[in-house]
Amino acid sequence: MGTKETEGKKKALGEDKGAEETKEASPKAEKAEEGEEEKPAPKKKTEEEEIVEERIYTVPLGKAWIAPRKRHSPKAIRTLRGFIKRHMKAEEDSVRISNEVNEKIWGRGIEKPPRKIRVRVTKDAEGVVTVRLAEGD
Repeated sequence: MGTKETEGKKKALGEDKGAEETKEASPKAEKAEEGEEEKPAPKKKTEEEEIVEERIYTVPLGKAWIAPRKRHSPKAIRTLRGFIKRHMKAEEDSVRISNEVNEKIWGRGIEKPPRKIRVRVTKDAEGVVTVRLAEGD
């Protein structure tokens, strides 16, 4: 192919230098760049949350064993959530169970959750209750 043909195709596709300059100077590109700068930084939960109340509980999960064998661990999670809701005076939606607590309960499968678990519970200013494993567990 000749050079004139490739130049014609580049112009048709908008790949020549002049087209690039017009794309960069377009107001849409400027707004996109400004929009990126205006996005707020993601919040770090551990640093910015104000802990109003913190307690350590040993939660009995033995009643989960009364349920059918294939429902022991889900029952243990519900029991834990109910215990925390009752003792921390929180609403059902505001109880957050961390992954480490969930893995501890489900660690031996659906049939054999632990009989009791020791947790550290924190309540922040917004009323959100977070359940974590107590240190040493």
